Amino acid sequence: MTPRERWYNTFHFKPVDRIFNMEFGWWSDTLKRWHNEGLPAEIDTIEKGDRFFGFDKLTYVPVNLGLDPAFETKIIEETENYQIIQDSSGVIAKHFKDGKSSIPHYIKFPIEDRDDWENFKKRLNPSSKRYPDARDWEEFKKKATISEYPVIIGGGSLFGWIRNWMGFENCLMSFYDQPDLIEEIIDYLCNYILAVNEKALLEIKIDAVGMWEDMAFKTQPMISPSLFKKYLVPRYKRLAERFRKAGIDLIFIDCDGNINELVELWLDAGINIMFPLEINSGSDPVMLRKKFGKRVLLMGGVDKKALIEGPDAIDRELARIKDVVVEGGYIPHVDHRVPPDVSLKNYLYYLRKKREVFKIYDWQIPEIV
Repeated sequence: MTPRERWYNTFHFKPVDRIFNMEFGWWSDTLKRWHNEGLPAEIDTIEKGDRFFGFDKLTYVPVNLGLDPAFETKIIEETENYQIIQDSSGVIAKHFKDGKSSIPHYIKFPIEDRDDWENFKKRLNPSSKRYPDARDWEEFKKKATISEYPVIIGGGSLFGWIRNWMGFENCLMSFYDQPDLIEEIIDYLCNYILAVNEKALLEIKIDAVGMWEDMAFKTQPMISPSLFKKYLVPRYKRLAERFRKAGIDLIFIDCDGNINELVELWLDAGINIMFPLEINSGSDPVMLRKKFGKRVLLMGGVDKKALIEGPDAIDRELARIKDVVVEGGYIPHVDHRVPPDVSLKNYLYYLRKKREVFKIYDWQIPEIV
């Protein structure tokens, strides 16, 4: 079978010769550590790592949903202790140089009120150049048609983007203080995502849509299920209906943290693949399958802490999820980027054990001395 066939069959509970074999990557500090433990120095990005370790891959449709034009990235102020930087999304923050304060201090966000939004949304013009040049686009279409790998299109974000652009507190308070503005922004984003993607939906056979919505803490969502149901579910449904009309019945949502209170609402809205299932936050694939049955599809869910602990913990973790993987509708991988606490030795043990447990017999894991 091709990886594309495995992807489709896995998520439709049909027979596969083996699981679709993917991972979610590593933090840059992890790769730096592994360079001292035998990983070739040239393996310094997720893309290079995926090729090196021999994972199945995804083909992403080259459609740009980002800001156009982006804000100028610039240093506004610099001292020996910090830099104040405006990033490409217009956020101004103080970044400390001491190596200990990795979280910046946010100073100003590009959207605070309706006037800011009116100016900001000019950068979200669906008529801007968001596709490759005609020749490159035609070439991509030909490759997508015969691709052995799943073809994925970005589905944007309806909450995560707003949180980034408004700031966490202002975004959440605006659901109460400026509800009309919040609703207007969400509606605009929904229309924008559909308008930009329409050409691709009409011209390419697409296997899945990938959305990003980091909207949960370790213990619970950032907004209540009632607000989620009122503001987000109707717009998700609009997106899902258009995607399904284009023959796409797989939509995955990338949301860290504890998503348990949101899963049923996402399912009701037509979003059916939950990812990356952070175990330490309680988003457990075994529990979700038990609760929602085959309605819910799963990606991730291998506890990164098991890789920190070592072989015995890795054995237990893979044994814990094995039955759900075998049942189908589930592609297992580490539940977020692999952190630098994980040794290369433990990571290679995890890969070999994964190959053994899930019978990935054609997988050639590189030997690292």
